[in-house]
Amino acid sequence: MKDNAASPVGSLVTGSEIARLAGVTRAAVSNWRRRYDDFPAQAGGAANSPLYVLAEVQAWLDKQRKGQEVSPEVELWQAMRAAYGEQMVAGLAEVAGVLAGAQAAGLPDDVATRVRVLAEAPVDLVNGLTARFMDSARRAGSDQVTSERVVRAVCHFAPELPSDATVFDPACGIGVLLLSVATEAGTHGRGQEIDADSARFAQLRADLMDRPDVHVVAGDSLRADGWPGLKADLVVCDPPTGVTEWGREELLLDSRWELGTPSKAEGELAWLQHAYAHTDAGGQVLMVMPASVAYRRAGRRIRAELVRRGILRQVIALPPGTATSHAMPVHLWCLQRPESAEMIHTVRMVDLTDNSPDGNLEPRPDQVADVPLIELLDDTVDLTPGSHLRARHRDYPAEYATLREELGDRIHRLAALLPELAPGGGQGSLDGATTSVADLARAGLVSYDGPEPVSASEQLDTDYLQGFLRSSFNTRRSTSASGSYRLDGRGSRIPRMGIDDQRRYGSAFRALTEFEEGMRKADELSRQLAEVARDGLAAGALAPEE
Repeated sequence: MKDNAASPVGSLVTGSEIARLAGVTRAAVSNWRRRYDDFPAQAGGAANSPLYVLAEVQAWLDKQRKGQEVSPEVELWQAMRAAYGEQMVAGLAEVAGVLAGAQAAGLPDDVATRVRVLAEAPVDLVNGLTARFMDSARRAGSDQVTSERVVRAVCHFAPELPSDATVFDPACGIGVLLLSVATEAGTHGRGQEIDADSARFAQLRADLMDRPDVHVVAGDSLRADGWPGLKADLVVCDPPTGVTEWGREELLLDSRWELGTPSKAEGELAWLQHAYAHTDAGGQVLMVMPASVAYRRAGRRIRAELVRRGILRQVIALPPGTATSHAMPVHLWCLQRPESAEMIHTVRMVDLTDNSPDGNLEPRPDQVADVPLIELLDDTVDLTPGSHLRARHRDYPAEYATLREELGDRIHRLAALLPELAPGGGQGSLDGATTSVADLARAGLVSYDGPEPVSASEQLDTDYLQGFLRSSFNTRRSTSASGSYRLDGRGSRIPRMGIDDQRRYGSAFRALTEFEEGMRKADELSRQLAEVARDGLAAGALAPEE
């Protein structure tokens, strides 16, 4: 909900927010505006996106009990779900066809009756049904439609277009992405979709929105391009992912593979080259890609050609949760067909993976880096933004100084941890009088409640017990046939001695355990320090003293 606390009339809400408040579609709110004279008056916004005072809306909803009744739009949606089930796109296309003037013979009677009641606002009704379908697809974890978050990201990063520009989507689904990007009248929208019902519904939505400049055809874009010869100013695409049967065998010699023939597992790179083949000189591509395409070995050659030829201009790692059906981040690849021989020297990397999927899409300075092409053209050609930004925005001098000081302090403390040990007189020897741990357990002196045996009596010191169990004399007894060591130690033996001597030995064993743990941390710290120093020297952030 929009925050307009500073407004003199109070908080304002849109029609969509009113629909969510009342649990109805946006079409229902539009109908209320026309049907009810006492509906709150517009308090702001434009004619096509009015704003209303929240308090007045809530009072009106309470008066009308709109939050409790089942609206005609909800009844229509429920009837469509009962009639079409998993074939809801076909139902949407049938309803849109009727609203566009076709005969209602193909609609079930209860659906047709409810459509006639709501037919006076066809655009609002179709948009409301589309929103419900998208929401149901999102909650079901389906990739059947492009999510609203992905659409928002593509629109945010899309370039400004001239009024007569051509926008193309070769995998347009029900047209959500295409119609969201090609919003201006006069913009030529072109789309193709393999599912005939989805393609029909996308075209009918455009017709109902009075967009004669938008045309969508049905068919398999890769195997049977419905727009041969089309050159667009902007191509947007959220392609099918994880599809191996995309037609590689029959398309091996296709002229679209100017960057290299994609492997069977790299269908996304086939879609990318199809999109690029449809760009005019200077034309751009905004491609939604799984994050793994940026580093998978099979696509290395094609990624290298994208970089080497100056085609790839930007890679944006979108926040987790942006895609519909999973929480893994997706990337937005931005390509441009060069207009001249002028060489591009960098690729902009943007990492938004720390952001909320509903938050700000404008990156902070520390989330952006212009990476030289030569750095990308290594053995892996990794185009993951995060792997390049981390190195550029690290404060190497401060990090190196901190780690160096920490390691020095830890080494100093380690020396102090080592106990003073004098030559022994055989008192702790396991060759003398000993007791098995199993006997101690049976006597109730040892407990196995936790992951390691501990003392259960004031007659036995835990550090003394565990110290002897960890000695090489006993680890051989506690090693299984598979070679794994267990501190269980029931077959182990410990010397017999008084509690004061036990505590003296236990103190030494405890100090050695702390020393070992400190050494492990120092070893990890030394590896971090060496890595920071080496990377800082290589990046030019650190330099040897004169």
